[in-house]
Amino acid sequence: MNHIVSLAISGALLSALLAGCVVPPETSVGPGQTSPVAQSNWSAEIRRTQDGIPHIRAADWGSLGFGFGYAQAQDNLCTLADGFVTYRGERSAWFGPDARPPSTATFGQPRNIDADFFFRLVGDHAAVERSRQAQPAELRNLIDGFANGYNRYLADLNAGSFPNAHAACRGKPWVDKISADDIYLRLIAANLASGSARFVTPIAMAHPPKPATTAPRSDTDAPTASDTAQTALESLRFSLGENPGIGSNALAFGAPITRDKRSILFGNPHWFWRGPDRFYQAQLTIPGQLNVAGVSFLGVPLIVLGFNENIAWTHTVSSARRFGIFQLTLDPADPTRYLVDGQSEAMTPVPLTVRSRRADGTYESVSRTLYRTRFGPVVDLSPMAQGLGWSAQRAYALADVNIDNTRSFQNFFAWNQARSLADFMTIQKRYAAMPWANTFAIGRGDDRVWFADIGPIPNVPDALAESCTTPAGRAFAARVPGVPFLDGSKSACAWRVDPASVQPGTLSVEQLPNATRGDYVGNFNDSYWLTNANAPMSGYPRIAGATGVEQSLRTRYGHLLAARLQRERGGVTREALESAVLETNSMSERLFRKPLLDVICTVNEAVGPLHEACEVLRNWNGTADIDARGANLWDEFWLRATRIAPERLYESGFDPNKPLATPAGFNADNPAVIQDLRQALGGAALALKLNGFALDSRRGDILYTTRNGARVPLYGGCDEEGYFTIVCARRPLDSKGYPMDVSGQGDSYVQVVTFGENGVEADTMLSHAESDDPASPHSGDATRAFAAKRWSRFPFSDQAIDSDPAATRVVVSGTRDGAAGTPAR
Repeated sequence: MNHIVSLAISGALLSALLAGCVVPPETSVGPGQTSPVAQSNWSAEIRRTQDGIPHIRAADWGSLGFGFGYAQAQDNLCTLADGFVTYRGERSAWFGPDARPPSTATFGQPRNIDADFFFRLVGDHAAVERSRQAQPAELRNLIDGFANGYNRYLADLNAGSFPNAHAACRGKPWVDKISADDIYLRLIAANLASGSARFVTPIAMAHPPKPATTAPRSDTDAPTASDTAQTALESLRFSLGENPGIGSNALAFGAPITRDKRSILFGNPHWFWRGPDRFYQAQLTIPGQLNVAGVSFLGVPLIVLGFNENIAWTHTVSSARRFGIFQLTLDPADPTRYLVDGQSEAMTPVPLTVRSRRADGTYESVSRTLYRTRFGPVVDLSPMAQGLGWSAQRAYALADVNIDNTRSFQNFFAWNQARSLADFMTIQKRYAAMPWANTFAIGRGDDRVWFADIGPIPNVPDALAESCTTPAGRAFAARVPGVPFLDGSKSACAWRVDPASVQPGTLSVEQLPNATRGDYVGNFNDSYWLTNANAPMSGYPRIAGATGVEQSLRTRYGHLLAARLQRERGGVTREALESAVLETNSMSERLFRKPLLDVICTVNEAVGPLHEACEVLRNWNGTADIDARGANLWDEFWLRATRIAPERLYESGFDPNKPLATPAGFNADNPAVIQDLRQALGGAALALKLNGFALDSRRGDILYTTRNGARVPLYGGCDEEGYFTIVCARRPLDSKGYPMDVSGQGDSYVQVVTFGENGVEADTMLSHAESDDPASPHSGDATRAFAAKRWSRFPFSDQAIDSDPAATRVVVSGTRDGAAGTPAR
């Protein structure tokens, strides 16, 4: 009989109960199975502390997953359910073909019908089975338990246990039971975030040319290679595989340069505040086996960024390319065949049918046939650049290195249990599985800090890229450096296979950037080059990241911040670090406000049309704190100023020998530039006024989030302006200002971790809070703490958890029979 028991139970009693749960050792089982003895029943304790953080404790892996699935569903059921509908490819059936997901995610916000075909293609039965078979039995049990815990919460909700919860989706037919398959589909989607998932619509819309266009054209009609290259260069509308604003800050300081002689780690992903990819903070414990805390993505039953008793780690989004494009030369007789070394090879047709809801409530079946090649699916790039669609002569295939990467969650599973920094490093090298992220780590009692971009990166040496890049590919490289865009008609242009690589077609670990240091390492989403600004790294293939190139304003700020902290008397301290990483200065203001005032706001402007704007900027304190007056005007100015070509705008262009000091200054000797800057400042002032905001409006008047009907003013800004503290609405200014409630991104989970005499010491924040259900008491508490810049010491030990004034406890349990559902496919 399934049941939930809510108990005020002592920690000692629970420990005794868990200790008394004698579970036979789990045996090796086949794909999709769990040990019937170990996994016939689940039971987990969920203790919640301040801000609703769940601390889940169980006696076995399946029960731990059960408790984690229950807690995530309790806090975020509607978003989780919507995500599972997406990963199954069922959005059109429930919400119609032309609507879009309610929040942006790593896969963007495509039309439902395109998302459905994409996820049906990449998440087919074979992909799910590959993922399942690759996982150890314990992880499969964890996944199975997570699905059942989700279902247990849903059953309790439907039975009336939580009468006010999840009003937005409660009782809706699309909020249904899930199975372990849904979790594997979710893991597949997470893996593809930096490759295929950035091409949902181009993959879902790719189709052969109509028969009338398949006849070979005459030589005089066919575009030349140079024509194609020029078209691509001039018509590229946005960067391939990029999601502006998504990234992170990370710094790690080795014990030799800290005051307490203990290594310190700072991690701050700039991530989604809403939607299926938002972070969820938790602690997972199996006494004697596992004790780890941090965050996971919704629907992921592991900690992907955090700490245990022995190690702490964080990630930033890597600039290395995890995908590539192959240009296909088609068989003149058939546009679904392509030539490799002169031999015709058939594409593999993949017929797919999606159920779609019409406007009148009836349903229809929509069918498309998508095509795979030896490289990957055919992709229609014509929306990005004219001439790069599927024609009678050419097509393009997307090769995603993470399609075959089933190791990433094995890696996280092992990291969650890592016993030392050396163990952590060995795990990363063994799996080489991080799908799209740099890694930073420290260890208890270890003086060192670790940086690595060790994961599956296509094995495209510079010589291969040089010899095999097509003219169209060279045009793309001018705008999107590092993406291998190779000639698929020659087998010699395929990604190289190195026997030393963990995964065929990828670089070996020896060819990937990594460093162990005693001072500091940092990354702010530029390449590995300046991981330590005093010791630039180089010598790796171009695809692993660019060197000697202009750095972002945030990167420049980050390394200067690291240098400032190291100049503190006695060394770096936790207190100084925690204060510095929440400062709201921007690098654009530091570098260019005075030059702007010197050039534009002269005596001659004292009574001119820009007088008020000049006064606001002159009186501004230079920050984007909640009460700062001037940041709103500056950001709107900078948005317009950076539309000026950089070779005209700056007095000093980028110098690779001075990467943190250039570009610099405005080109004040050019009257046209001065006029452009006047127009940019005037346009910024006009934009604020037209939308109802004073030029000296406070930052918090315009940048905010809404919780329970009340505005919570915020601080920070966007990456483009060079803010280090990122709180960015990702939308143009309008009469609502910059609300974070639709597509906001930025500081999401923030942690500063050290190891003291009594173990791990972690201060954390979760800016968007644990729950996105307005009825939850935990939908805004952590957000208000973040707005107040209030760090919280994470209660990691049983004593700290039990002594938390906000502590609550429930024990959730269930049986396997009837607890798991199998959703329709």
